Amino acid sequence: MKLMDFHNFSRPPTAPSAWRVVPLSGTFEVVYEDARGAWTTRTLDARELKLGPGRTLLGGTDRAHGLYRGLRADRIRRLVDVRTGQRIETGILDWLLTRAEAQRRADPSRASRRAA
Repeated sequence: MKLMDFHNFSRPPTAPSAWRVVPLSGTFEVVYEDARGAWTTRTLDARELKLGPGRTLLGGTDRAHGLYRGLRADRIRRLVDVRTGQRIETGILDWLLTRAEAQRRADPSRASRRAA
C-alpha cells in the first residue's frame, strides 16, 4: 500500500502548452463579430498573437474599457492600422503574422538574444 505524503504540495509536471505567443505591437481599429453574430468596433493596443490549436487570438488592451481582450482572428472582419491608415479586409491573419515577423526582425534586442 502506497502512503500519501500530505506535506509534499508540489504539483506534477505539466505538459508543454499547445499555445505559442508571438509579440506584436500596434494600435488597430478592429471590426469584430462576436459569437452571437453582433458586430462591434474596438480600438486595440495590440500586445501579441496567440497561436493555438484551431484558432489564433489577437491580444491587447481595449482602449474604450482599459481591459485585456483576446479577439479571435477568424472573427475580425476589418482591421485598420491607426498609425498608417492601412485597411485590411481579407487575409487579416496573414497580415498580422507578417507584421509580427517584421517587428521581430527589426527589434535589435531580439536579434542579439537570437545570436547568443
